[in-house]
Amino acid sequence: MRILIYGAGAVGSYFGAILTAAGRDVTLVARGAQYDAMSSRGVKLEGPKSGRPEPVRVKVCRPGEEKGTYDVIFVGLKSQQIEENAKHMAGLLARDGVIIFGQNGINWWYFEKLDSPLKGTSLPSLDPNGVIKRSFPIDSVIGGIIGKPAEMVEPGRVRLVDQPTDRLVIGELDNKITPRLKEIASMAESAGWATLASDNVRLFKWRKQLSNAVFNPLGAVTQSSARQLGGFGPARHAAKSMLQEVIAVAASVGVELDTNVDEFLDSLLKRAEIPTSTLQDVRNGRPLELDALTNSVVDIGRLTGVPTPCLEVISALAGMLNRRIIEDGFAFPPTVVKKS
Repeated sequence: MRILIYGAGAVGSYFGAILTAAGRDVTLVARGAQYDAMSSRGVKLEGPKSGRPEPVRVKVCRPGEEKGTYDVIFVGLKSQQIEENAKHMAGLLARDGVIIFGQNGINWWYFEKLDSPLKGTSLPSLDPNGVIKRSFPIDSVIGGIIGKPAEMVEPGRVRLVDQPTDRLVIGELDNKITPRLKEIASMAESAGWATLASDNVRLFKWRKQLSNAVFNPLGAVTQSSARQLGGFGPARHAAKSMLQEVIAVAASVGVELDTNVDEFLDSLLKRAEIPTSTLQDVRNGRPLELDALTNSVVDIGRLTGVPTPCLEVISALAGMLNRRIIEDGFAFPPTVVKKS
């Protein structure tokens, strides 16, 4: 089985490294300093359990330098990067290959193969030009949810937070448990990443979306972790209203989230102190993944008649921040202010 990790960010590098260490035929696609670091030194994994004493030497190439086709493609790109790479990635897929989309947020494939009046609906925030949907054979697509907090602290060096909830969830879009789903789950599990082959991938998607839709944009705007937000009364109150909107939108498409919002907010205080992926992007001057994380929930709410005023406000604020990053070329790394 030939495996391609297309997009070697923090999670993609982690997955590619552990699969390589497990003896799998894996190629990682990277650019710039990340390519230079991995090709010369490998991938350094740091973490109490997932860390390794020595860098994992991996096979890495730049986009366009891939060799042949691949049986499994794991897409490690952010959701807003998929459209521009879709045709190229589709051309790398073997005839009976599978491509796994595990991006945060609601994904472009959400309403495909779904027994719902919204079956086949494309959300304007996710695939506005229909390029992604036209590029990939829908039968090749597997959905995923990534549970593995990771931070790229420098090219080729990944810091991992090991938590009991660390898990990769994968599922077919029609919710069937297929032999290929079991094979991929077994492959990831044997490499060291706990993996569930699910018959309800959308439920797991919404469970993670509950946090992503709220604390990623809120943390980006306030330069705070979810743990810090959950521990500050006024921010907690605002987050509670947003969480209730996400729960209502999920229910409007048939997904009941059996979640006590106050207990959920309390659980944030036990989380590891690590910046969300969106806050990491703010600090590194990278475009923010707002469409999949928050705007998609607003889009669905508009389709189903569920109001989302609080989510719309945080989306507008984070969107303005994103514009400054893109148009002005700004990054907002933390700066220590010396006290006089």
